[in-house]
Amino acid sequence: MFKGDVFSPAVFEGKGEIELRGERFSYHTVSEDNVIYDGDGKAIASIFSFSYFRDDVADLSKRPVIFGFNGGPGTSSCMVHTGFLGTKRLAYKDDVDDMTGLPPYEVIDNPECLLDIADIVLVDPVSTGYGVLIDETKGEKFFGVEEDAEAFLNFVQRWIQKYGRWLSPKYLIGESYGCTRASVAAGIAARGSAERSYDFAFDGIVFIGNTVTTGKYFNREVPTEPAVLGFPTYAAINWYHNTDHSIPLDEWVSKAKAFADTEYLQGLYRGSSLPEKERKALKRKLMHFAGVSDGYLEERNLIIDDASFRHEVIRKSGRAVSRLDARMTRPLYDPFTDEIEYGLATDASRGKYNPYFLSALLGGIFPILGIKDFDRPYMSSCALYKKWNKEAELTTGQHLYNAMWRTPGMRAFFANGYYDMATEIGVAYYMLDHAHLPMDRVSIKGYPSGHMIYIGNQNIKDLTDDIRSFLQGRQPAKEEKE
Repeated sequence: MFKGDVFSPAVFEGKGEIELRGERFSYHTVSEDNVIYDGDGKAIASIFSFSYFRDDVADLSKRPVIFGFNGGPGTSSCMVHTGFLGTKRLAYKDDVDDMTGLPPYEVIDNPECLLDIADIVLVDPVSTGYGVLIDETKGEKFFGVEEDAEAFLNFVQRWIQKYGRWLSPKYLIGESYGCTRASVAAGIAARGSAERSYDFAFDGIVFIGNTVTTGKYFNREVPTEPAVLGFPTYAAINWYHNTDHSIPLDEWVSKAKAFADTEYLQGLYRGSSLPEKERKALKRKLMHFAGVSDGYLEERNLIIDDASFRHEVIRKSGRAVSRLDARMTRPLYDPFTDEIEYGLATDASRGKYNPYFLSALLGGIFPILGIKDFDRPYMSSCALYKKWNKEAELTTGQHLYNAMWRTPGMRAFFANGYYDMATEIGVAYYMLDHAHLPMDRVSIKGYPSGHMIYIGNQNIKDLTDDIRSFLQGRQPAKEEKE
């Protein structure tokens, strides 16, 4: 446990060299506490940051700064740091399902790193990673949708002031709940909070594994059937495990979405008034796209749900697909027990990748950053959602709306894994259709991956190529929706 009465701010510095896209250059890093004080000047919390700076840049006013973070709430920046944003990353296997979570672990130079065109700051919010709550009575100041976002926004402004980057382009890259943090922080920066105005703007935001919605908090409180929103993901997972791949994934998902938006939605709306002939035709298409059985659909009155689908789609194998990345599977604990009872803690992807990510960060990356002999425990993830204040004045979609309309030129890029059942791409489609954003400045793209899009050598290349285009002022190609 961290002891606040012996807190001492930490600063570590490191140096390195890397070759990116045929150019070799040196860089330096600063990893440090960013202490938050109360009105009496007492340290109450710290946000920890890992900053990567390219050494040979003469004009910083034109060089972008990326602030990257994960979500939770309660998750450190371990995944985006080790997975694709740092100068070093773990080595991916070609078969993502062929993992044990055990050593040997391999850390390599990250050839896709964006440091050649932007400085990079990885952020551990309060009580995550090396970020700490020093005064345990002050948690309510940080553990909430708007509280967390405003603390993050204050950190960003202090960092910019410290390193003289007010004139630099500024971007956010948030994953999962990090999308919520990014949208709310951008909204408060543009609109202000109950206590103050900020008059601050971001050039753009990359949302990975979207949690921005038109409903409250970041769940799916929207006036339509969840099975319809989830259907593009169900179809993608069935394509991966059960089809011959003769139809490209993007085309398969597009057709499945068009079917869900029309025939499936209308069929569920009509319920028992749907004629039997039409009901049978609807079932055939559901079975074709989602890989579920006739008996499954009859038992659930044509409604597919996430939990049961995880083992229904590969029912003949006696296994279940991962909620976070359905390419990964594991044996059922009990074939007769609903998988939802076991919760996310037993998700196949967590068991295969979490130990790898954390070990690569602490054992392979931190030494390069000069982080040695530091006795503070690194909190990869903790369950802050249990104490999180979910009440907020605006929805995350409204915050993003305010940010984009009050900041002409601000852009947004939504990157979502087709095999992600935690933040399904259909929910992102729905949000974009209802949040009234300036769509000429918004792009969305699906990837053949899960919640952490960058797992896999081709996925990390595709994602970082798209982010590179985004940072250089070009929107990644928009998907064609039927």
